[in-house]
Amino acid sequence: MKQARLGSSDLMVSRMGLGCMGMSEFYGAGDEKESIRTIHRALDMGMNFLDTADVYGMGRNEELVGKAIRDRRGKAVLATKFGNVRGKDGSWLGVNGKPDYVRSCCEASLRRLGVNVIDLYYQHRVDPATPIEETVGAMADLVREGKVRFLGLSEAAPATIRRAVQAHPIAALQTEYSLWTRDPEAEVLPACRELGVGFVAYSPLGRGIFGGRIRSTNDLPEGDYRRNSPRFMGDNLTHNLSLLERLEEIAAKKKCRPSQLALAWLLARGQDIFPIPGTKRVERLEENAGALDVILGSEELALLDAAFPVGSAKGSRYPEPAMKAVHR
Repeated sequence: MKQARLGSSDLMVSRMGLGCMGMSEFYGAGDEKESIRTIHRALDMGMNFLDTADVYGMGRNEELVGKAIRDRRGKAVLATKFGNVRGKDGSWLGVNGKPDYVRSCCEASLRRLGVNVIDLYYQHRVDPATPIEETVGAMADLVREGKVRFLGLSEAAPATIRRAVQAHPIAALQTEYSLWTRDPEAEVLPACRELGVGFVAYSPLGRGIFGGRIRSTNDLPEGDYRRNSPRFMGDNLTHNLSLLERLEEIAAKKKCRPSQLALAWLLARGQDIFPIPGTKRVERLEENAGALDVILGSEELALLDAAFPVGSAKGSRYPEPAMKAVHR
């Protein structure tokens, strides 16, 4: 498994990581045994970059990841997040970046994960009511105390990233990026490169659409949050599936899966881009890892760029309330 330095930090992470969110919530029922088997397989392959957050499964995802790495902590680069606030009933209550909240979240995540230090600690969403300098300053205190190694931001705008790096080095920015979400190319990715910030791409498979197995909302499990996602509804989904046809055509000629082609395109965008496709099954994990062996030439990259121009997908990537929390 190829590894590279994450931004200007000392973290060496696999070019492809593993998003663990769906193991505990959002994508139908989970299977703890299979999820742990998937994490173990990832680590055995050298896929050491594991991604979780305190709100995934209301803390259950951190507990799951912690259980999986308990006897192999040295193999994992562990990333988790704070900032999104949920009620006891799971309702979304907003974003909190206040210093005292940062500390309490970190302590709780350390307990759930069962570790002494978090390798990469992200602010999950930027709190507009708290200056970024105050939030990052509190995160920096955790670094000085040895509870966190490196800091990250998620869905932050370039101006926010610039202010943040003045308070403390930022190792990575995590933002959605894929063939159908190319928005970061305009301003965010250039800013990260200018500032030496690594780019971690979440939902690189378009929340599963590029796997080629979703043809209608009926293919989504009951309770799957994508049933209420604008891109998976009505005419939007019909249009977005038409985009998938071109991906499948190119993949067939390349003799690879559409998902592998989509990931290979992203990997080819730069050595500083680290996709973290999520899965809860070993079979899909191994399929995704196969993208590392798919080498794309300039003509193939041009075909994909033409098939998925910026703004090609219909529908926003989140419902309206959640969209207000991104890129700020």
